[in-house]
Amino acid sequence: MSATQSLPVYIQISEMLIRDVQAGRLMDGARLPPERDMAAELGISVGTLRKALAVLTDKGLLDRRQGSGNYIRAAGKVDSVYALFRLELVAGGGLPTAQVLSVETLAKPPDLPAFGRDRTGHRIRRLRRLNARPAAVEEIWLDGSFAPEIAAGELSESLYLFYQKKLGLWIQRAEDRIGTGAMPEWGSGLIPDAPKVLGQVDRLSWDQSNQTVEFSRTWFDPEHVRYVSRLK
Repeated sequence: MSATQSLPVYIQISEMLIRDVQAGRLMDGARLPPERDMAAELGISVGTLRKALAVLTDKGLLDRRQGSGNYIRAAGKVDSVYALFRLELVAGGGLPTAQVLSVETLAKPPDLPAFGRDRTGHRIRRLRRLNARPAAVEEIWLDGSFAPEIAAGELSESLYLFYQKKLGLWIQRAEDRIGTGAMPEWGSGLIPDAPKVLGQVDRLSWDQSNQTVEFSRTWFDPEHVRYVSRLK
């Protein structure tokens, strides 16, 4: 299996907290636990937690009051690495991570919808986890015009972050179609005790020029994971 460049731990924690704020699990005005208690609960150092909280402060989501504590400031839409990631644990939330399984540049299969302008695409297969629990498998096709090839070792856990930093590509919007499907053969055994019928998300994505550039399919375990979309 291929390696993936992990996001720094403080970024992972800040992104998890951002998801909790925007989902309403951390309410406006809520006081966070003392930093030492919070760090211990998350299994990280106090220094790492403070770097994560600094990210929230910079984004206007946290009011850090000397001698009083850290208070949530719920805001509108905030830039987030996982802004378009819609899977959560049934109990809510969950820290997303991704493991790249393979990357290949291939001719686009005829069963995919039309997207991009190249006849080839970069096919990326990944295993997604939430709080370390295997939750979903993904097959992402990026139009081949953005790079002659992509090496698995280049990819970070957030593909959209990789697209921005390495390819100059911003995913501006996406259309999801939700249904059910069976685990693809290549994903067999990756989600232990997965039911025969999985949730399936087909996503078509547009870039900053309003051109379709990516298509993906995600199969998730509906017994432990939910697809959640919130409107504000």
